[in-house]
Amino acid sequence: MKIVQSWDDGVVDDVRLTELLRRYQATATFNLNPGLHQPNRSFSWRYGDKDVWRLGRDELADIYAGFEIANHSLTHPYLSDLSPMDLIREVRDSRLILQDWFQQPVRGFCYPFGGFNATVKEAVRNAGHSYARTVAEIDPVFPPTDPLEFGANCRFADPEFWIRYERAKAINGVFFFWGHSYELINEVMWADLEDKIFRISTDPVAEWVSLEALFSQCA
Repeated sequence: MKIVQSWDDGVVDDVRLTELLRRYQATATFNLNPGLHQPNRSFSWRYGDKDVWRLGRDELADIYAGFEIANHSLTHPYLSDLSPMDLIREVRDSRLILQDWFQQPVRGFCYPFGGFNATVKEAVRNAGHSYARTVAEIDPVFPPTDPLEFGANCRFADPEFWIRYERAKAINGVFFFWGHSYELINEVMWADLEDKIFRISTDPVAEWVSLEALFSQCA
């Protein structure tokens, strides 16, 4: 069974997350918005009682070293509302920037807010992406009917996480979960996530793969 995970927005909590994932040799895909990263860490928004800070531009390469980077648009707008020129800038230019920053191919896209339409999909395709992640929950998750409408089994904190995991395991399929690390608001949640990563990493039939590798292997 192949296991994939995807995390959005490039926030400071990803520092702890990437350290956790490396501890268990777990792969992951991180979806970034290059237009929102300042040279140093910057405050972005409030999540409940928590301040969410975005990582600084100059620390990204070190923090995400060894992980797949995917495009989450330039500035995280509702893409369906944009003019044709702004849509191209958000989808194509951001991919070029990320490839320059990380010196690796960027083949994946993640729709901001999960929103897209036919025009947005075409722009994503024309910009050179081979898959695009939505927020839809589907089962089974792979192969998708359309690689530009790739859904997930669940979010990382879903109460039915292990039920969905075992369902994918029963058919030797793909299990895909996603989230934002800023949603980890206390030590109980961090401990629960670490337990999940540990249990998957020690499952003899589970294999961590990046989304890019998944699509490459199953093309």
